[in-house]
Amino acid sequence: MIRLDALLDSWKTVRQDTAQAVEDFPAEDLDFKPAPDLMSFREIAYHTLVAGHGLTGLQLEGETMLSGPQFREKLMKHAPLPPTAGAAELAGALRSSMQRRVTELAAQTPEFYSGIITRVDGAQVTRMEMVQFVKEHELTHRAQLFLYLRLKGIVPATTRRRLAKQAAR
Repeated sequence: MIRLDALLDSWKTVRQDTAQAVEDFPAEDLDFKPAPDLMSFREIAYHTLVAGHGLTGLQLEGETMLSGPQFREKLMKHAPLPPTAGAAELAGALRSSMQRRVTELAAQTPEFYSGIITRVDGAQVTRMEMVQFVKEHELTHRAQLFLYLRLKGIVPATTRRRLAKQAAR
């Protein structure tokens, strides 16, 4: 079984690296995309912010239906920034959103987490599974941000840390 504190700590680490990627990317290139039909770096970062903050916010409000025609409208009520936000605002919101949500999520009861909700794809899951899903969703998009960093010749923070550890041996 997944422990809540371990899940939230893991997600905080992922989020720190997501925010760092936004800070590391050239601010003047936020609208970079490697191909016309892909999301830009800014769009991925914004989507990550809104999805993480919105999906957890909806759960905390007691929402049990995270799909359907009104889903996007409900989700966007939790958008802490406009989609045109700059790098500093995005990175700051990624960090502050995580701190806020971790505090709110950590205060919930075991009964809250065992409650069943309907996920975006229609699957029935517990709220704990949904938080895990949100973290995994962010991992996917963090990988995209890292790829965009690499395409610009920038080494992601996770690799920089690993290389620093290796050099210290």
